[in-house]
Amino acid sequence: MKIVVDEKIPYISDALIQMGHTVVEKAGNAIVADDVRDAGALFVRTRTECNASLLEGSSVRFIGTATIGYDHIDNDYCKSKGIYWCSAPACNAGGVVQYVQSSIYAWCGSRPLKGLTLGVVGVGAIGSRVAAWAASQGMRVLLNDPPHEAAGEQGFVSLQTIACESDIVTFHPTLTRGGEFPSYHLGGEEFFASVQRVPLVINASRGAVVDNAAALKAVKAGKIADIVLDVWEGEPLIDCELLEAAFIATPHIAGYSAEGKFNATYIVLNKFADFTGYKDALPITPLAPPAVPLVEAANECEALLRIYNPMTDSAVLKCSPSQFEELRNNYNFRREPSAYEIRLSE
Repeated sequence: MKIVVDEKIPYISDALIQMGHTVVEKAGNAIVADDVRDAGALFVRTRTECNASLLEGSSVRFIGTATIGYDHIDNDYCKSKGIYWCSAPACNAGGVVQYVQSSIYAWCGSRPLKGLTLGVVGVGAIGSRVAAWAASQGMRVLLNDPPHEAAGEQGFVSLQTIACESDIVTFHPTLTRGGEFPSYHLGGEEFFASVQRVPLVINASRGAVVDNAAALKAVKAGKIADIVLDVWEGEPLIDCELLEAAFIATPHIAGYSAEGKFNATYIVLNKFADFTGYKDALPITPLAPPAVPLVEAANECEALLRIYNPMTDSAVLKCSPSQFEELRNNYNFRREPSAYEIRLSE
C-alpha cells in the first residue's frame, strides 16, 4: 500500500516499510490532493487539514494523526466517505505536564508552591495529572470541566471561581467551537475581567482556547501577572507584541518529548495494524535511556528545571519569531522526568 506520511513524525516510516508498505514523506503543510490520490493511508500531524479539498477522489481509507488534538480532521466528511481515522489520545500528556511543571517552577523561583491556588480548566488526561501533581506539592487545586460535571462527576467549580481565586490558571480543554460547552476563547475578555489575584496564566492546549488579543490587553493592564503560551492563534504567524509580553513563549512544543512522540507513533501504528489485519509485533524499537540518566538536585524545582527549562526555548523563539514553524519542526525532543533517576538532597 502507498502511504503518505508527514516527514516530521518520528519512528514511523521505517516501521511502515518493514510492514510491507511504500512510504512517501512530505512536509505536513505541503501534502496536497495529488499526493494522496492513489494512497491507501495517511499519517499526519495538526498542520494537515484532512477534508474534502485534500481527500475527494482519493483512495485513502485510513488516517492516523499522531496528535492528541483532531480539529484538523473533518469527521463528517470522513464518515460520509467511509474513511477511518484515529488520533493518539493522551500520547504526549507526560510532556505537557512536564512543560507546565517547569513553567510554574521557572515563574515561582524560590517561592514555595505550598499554599498557592492552581485553577485547572479542562480535567482530561493532562489536566488531571497536573492537578494531582499540584495537590502533591501542597497547592490548593480548583477544577473546571463542564462536560465532566454534566456527566455527573463531582468536585468542579465555575470558571468564574477559577478566575477569582487562582494564583495560577492553566488551560487544558479540547478545542470546540460549538455544542453545549464550547472552549473557544474560554480565556477571553470576560475571564480576564474577572481575575482577582493577578495570576499567572498558562495555555498549552490549543491557541484559540485563549483569546490572544484579550490576553495582551490583560497583561498590559496588569490584570494578570504573566502569561505562558505554547500555543497561539494564527500559528505560525503569531502576535509579536504578545510574544514579547509573555513570560514564556514557545512554538507549540509542550508535548514534544521523545516519550510523547514515541507514544503517538506507537498508538497510530497499532491502530493501523488492527485496521489492515497485521498480526506480527510492531517493528518499532523502544527508546534508549538518556545519555546521562542520573539527576542529582537539592529539590524537585531544581531537578525538573535541570531536565527541562522552557525559558531556553522561549529565548530562541523571542529572538526568531519568524522561525516558529522551523523551530517546531526541527525541535530536539527532550526526555521526560520519568526517563531519569532523580536524587534529591532535601
